[in-house]
Amino acid sequence: MEGLLTVNNVWMMICTGLVFFMHLGFAFLEIGLTRQKNTINILFKNIFIITMGLLLYCLLGFNLMYPGEFNGFIGFAGFGLSSPLVDGSLDLAYSEGYTYWTDFLFQGMFAATAATIVSGAVAERMKLSAFMIFVLIYVGLVYPIAGSWKWGGGFLDEMGFYDFAGSTLVHSVGGWAALVAIWLLGARIGKFKDGKIGVFPGHSMPFATAGVLILWLGWFGFNGGSVLSADPELTSLTLVTTCLAAAAGGVASFIFSTMMYKNYDITMFLNGILGGLVGITAGADQMSPTDAVLIGAIAGVIIVLGVALIDKMRLDDPVGAVAVHLICGIWGTLAVGIFGNLASFDQFITQLIGVGCYAAICIVGAFLIFYIMKVTIGIRVSKVEETEGLDQHEHGMDAYADFGLRQH
Repeated sequence: MEGLLTVNNVWMMICTGLVFFMHLGFAFLEIGLTRQKNTINILFKNIFIITMGLLLYCLLGFNLMYPGEFNGFIGFAGFGLSSPLVDGSLDLAYSEGYTYWTDFLFQGMFAATAATIVSGAVAERMKLSAFMIFVLIYVGLVYPIAGSWKWGGGFLDEMGFYDFAGSTLVHSVGGWAALVAIWLLGARIGKFKDGKIGVFPGHSMPFATAGVLILWLGWFGFNGGSVLSADPELTSLTLVTTCLAAAAGGVASFIFSTMMYKNYDITMFLNGILGGLVGITAGADQMSPTDAVLIGAIAGVIIVLGVALIDKMRLDDPVGAVAVHLICGIWGTLAVGIFGNLASFDQFITQLIGVGCYAAICIVGAFLIFYIMKVTIGIRVSKVEETEGLDQHEHGMDAYADFGLRQH
């Protein structure tokens, strides 16, 4: 028993490291798809998210998300971490798959991810101070309370709602907040002008591409670790379905976008891969390889249509976060009721109810946070700051100081 626990726990710790590595992927992707003059600002936000996110999850998030016996809607097991002990020693029967400490760290990495999704959507025009306040409240309170409804054994878990690794619990939770944020924040200067959609090319496609490949690698831990053990059959199947969905998402997205726009768009290719990954995340352990390819391919098409829809709604999302994480997160969650071992009409309805419940708490929570800040401290930088770049005005430095003139 103890030997099996050791193997399982080592696998979980490796997966924890892979999910941590995803934060570098998000940072690379966001700076690559945005303009050079805001690079440091984005990097600062990403570092703040992982550091403060872990501290918040230690202080109260973990015990809000996993409160033990509770009413199914909200519970709290107390501040800080307190390892279960038996006769003064660590309780190795905490789980067959991992120790208490590994459980905290693995789940803590997920908590920080939800806020990272918002970082890219609000890039280039949001006040750093306002964003940090949002992270404190959303990661500290909204995410763990919402997470307890399913992963903490709450009412959606009892109802039979299924989300294996977080298409809804992580990606849509971040996606809903991103949607509310860009609506209240408004578009970047020049994005929508004279009825036309302005294009702001990202300053480094190599960074963006590296970011997506790092995220794909990190998803081995994101989904593979969600098995919560090193079970050979389940972990290997999960990694296969994850990879196939990613590949299908990328290929479908680039083919569909090429048909629509008559050019080979690398950003659509990259976001298609991410859409496939988000789409498979809810049911990666329940799908056959064929199911995974179909789910990923549909997600790839959804990405192209989703990005066009966001633009048509005159919402400005510099990195496509809403299309990738929200729209594909919803698709992946509903796909559990359409494909795989759990496919049934009843399961589809349950999945739909779950999507609705998370939409409610996330939209209300995010709106209250952002709107209160908007009417008090303000959430948007000045026109001068936005035009000249947040790196100079909020950080007093340049990302590439040794490489000649700054580009705008």
